[in-house]
Amino acid sequence: MRTVVITPPRRFSLPKVSELWEAREVLYRFGARDVTLRYRQTLLGVVWVILQPLLTAVVFTLVFNKVAGLKAPGGVPYAIFSFVGLLAWNLFSGIINRSQGSLVSNRDLVSKVFFPRMLVPLATVYSCVVDFVVSTAFLVILMIVYGISPSAAVVLVPVWTLMVVLLASGVGLVTSALTVRYRDVSYFVPFLLQFLLYASPIAYAVTAVPAKYRWVYEINPLTWILQEFRWGFLAQPMPPAWQIVLSVVVPVAVFLGGAVIFEQMERGFADVI
Repeated sequence: MRTVVITPPRRFSLPKVSELWEAREVLYRFGARDVTLRYRQTLLGVVWVILQPLLTAVVFTLVFNKVAGLKAPGGVPYAIFSFVGLLAWNLFSGIINRSQGSLVSNRDLVSKVFFPRMLVPLATVYSCVVDFVVSTAFLVILMIVYGISPSAAVVLVPVWTLMVVLLASGVGLVTSALTVRYRDVSYFVPFLLQFLLYASPIAYAVTAVPAKYRWVYEINPLTWILQEFRWGFLAQPMPPAWQIVLSVVVPVAVFLGGAVIFEQMERGFADVI
């Protein structure tokens, strides 16, 4: 019989990897449940995963391309250009949106059962990655139909996908912990994401931004990753070397920082949830 000793985390400590690994089945169960609940009793099922970015890309094309007269770099169809941006954006925003209220919606488990609470918001990555894979498969079909060939950098897309997951998970850990204590965070996060959607080059290229304002976009980590997605899928110009390096460093730092903040706030969850 094994004895488990539960001790509070030290100040500014990272979660114990061994505890997370031992409870990995919890991560899988939460993730699988999220996928099942998401598509149970839906009329179109997984088709919604494709329709959402596709219809949004069509709207972006009508507004930014047909009305505003913006063009996609390299002569790429504007709808495909927007769809690739939405591919990364939906993964990013989906993880944050679903993880933010995950602890509150599972309050009974959080307050009565011992397990690494971090696994609850992290489990939302499972369903978001499933959606991402389905949307990516549809993108490949669109690229074949339009005769678009990816660049050799397409092999790095899994790396940029992982960076999106780390960046969003770090933010999601912080917002989920804050939501336990301050419920109005659930109103603020969707507003902030809506603002970020248009403040990032998703529906348009960075080159469409006036030069004097471009520095604001260049310090946005999402800008770097979006350009790298388009570099791989659409053979767009290679981003600067500093962006490629920071595209790895910043998401890792954000994730570790989010894990530390979550670990510090976790000790009070049972009292206020």
